[in-house]
Amino acid sequence: MKHLSRQDWVLLALTVLVCLTPFVLLGSYVANKHAAAQEQLDRLEPRYARLIGLRASAEKMDAEFDVVGQRMSQFVYPSDMDATQAGNDAQQRVRSVLSTAGLTVVSSQVLPTKEEQGFERISLSVRAEGELIHLQAALAVLPSLTPVILVDGINIQVVGLQREDRPQRLGTELKLSVLHRKPA
Repeated sequence: MKHLSRQDWVLLALTVLVCLTPFVLLGSYVANKHAAAQEQLDRLEPRYARLIGLRASAEKMDAEFDVVGQRMSQFVYPSDMDATQAGNDAQQRVRSVLSTAGLTVVSSQVLPTKEEQGFERISLSVRAEGELIHLQAALAVLPSLTPVILVDGINIQVVGLQREDRPQRLGTELKLSVLHRKPA
């Protein structure tokens, strides 16, 4: 067998090196792609776990959503009711409470709605007259109404002359509001 010269060894080494270079480059490319894919999986894993958890608790969340919807109906007019209908209903309920308490409703008005975080705030302005005891009775009943009627402001003034033989008559202006769920 013939011994290879130094030049032959160099040529053989260069040939092997040239033949192996594409494999090394391919291996490097595959390793980089694998590392990038693993990094992407590591970033997505917590999100995926949350989605799996949400899917597993979907029935419980639906039940809780129904409970929240029922509780919200105690405080907010539903979206299937028109905002005008909700305002008129609230106005009639307030007028009824004030009249039942013994106050005389002088005027009432439904004001334009304002949007607030997925709800419409329907403002009411009501002017009534009567004695202090009747006003107290009406204000005691208003918080018990459902959907809730919020008292935004109250202005009370003395009406007429004060006489010792009869109770003082008061003029009251109530700024009220109710919430209406916006249609989706």
